[in-house]
Amino acid sequence: MIQKIAIQGIKGSFHDQVVKQYFVSAPDLLECSSFDVLAQAVAEGKCDQAVMAIENSIAGSILPNYALMDQYGLVITGEHYLSIEHNLMALPGQKIEEIEEVHSHPMALLQCKKFFRAYPHIKLVESHDTAEEAFKISKNKTKARGAIAGVTASEIFDLEILSHSIQTIKNNVTRFVIVQKAVLEQQDNISKAAWKFVLDHKRGSLATALNVISDCNLNLTKIQSLPVIETPGKYAFFVDVTFDDQKNYFKAKSLLEIMATAFKVLGEYTSGKS
Repeated sequence: MIQKIAIQGIKGSFHDQVVKQYFVSAPDLLECSSFDVLAQAVAEGKCDQAVMAIENSIAGSILPNYALMDQYGLVITGEHYLSIEHNLMALPGQKIEEIEEVHSHPMALLQCKKFFRAYPHIKLVESHDTAEEAFKISKNKTKARGAIAGVTASEIFDLEILSHSIQTIKNNVTRFVIVQKAVLEQQDNISKAAWKFVLDHKRGSLATALNVISDCNLNLTKIQSLPVIETPGKYAFFVDVTFDDQKNYFKAKSLLEIMATAFKVLGEYTSGKS
């Protein structure tokens, strides 16, 4: 039974929303100030699992989080897609013309940049977390300051939403993964996997690996590369694949284990719905 879940941020954050939607029961939260702190907490057994943002439909992959999973030996056990809606909020009774500063996570500010062009008097200030800024405004009763966060944060911290859904692109979805330290027994209903592999630094090696994935009828949904720090000139490839036939999957997996100079499974799980 899952008893404690680590999230980046605090209650009212988008990570908190994922916990509420993904888990049947309501586990205790371990609030972490950064993804580094979160990954370390999982590795040290301070929680059972963690929710970690890994990809946004607008901003793309969060590459450092792939590196954290690899570094701390975390495995993906599931995924959840969350529609992100950013809202401008402040203490009740204020008007947007009275707001001098808006504090939020850099990604939230970037995704709402177009909205604030109509309010050049507002200074945009980067911070660590969306919900945390809402909490600070509520706790300190700070006037003339706004936050960008989800509706849940406004409800928890008794803030008034001055403008709803201010993100530039309305179809804004973030993919979150559920990670833990211990490797689970093989699941029967897996349909998606995450791998990390390193290939010989020679012409055609990546093309050959991709041909194996294609020939085994796997759908390559993501491929990212990061330099192998210990070996200049070499790259580690992080890939996500989906599949209908597990036999094809295990065939491709066994072939790549032979071909790659290093191969690691970061997770085998049931694909979530985007």
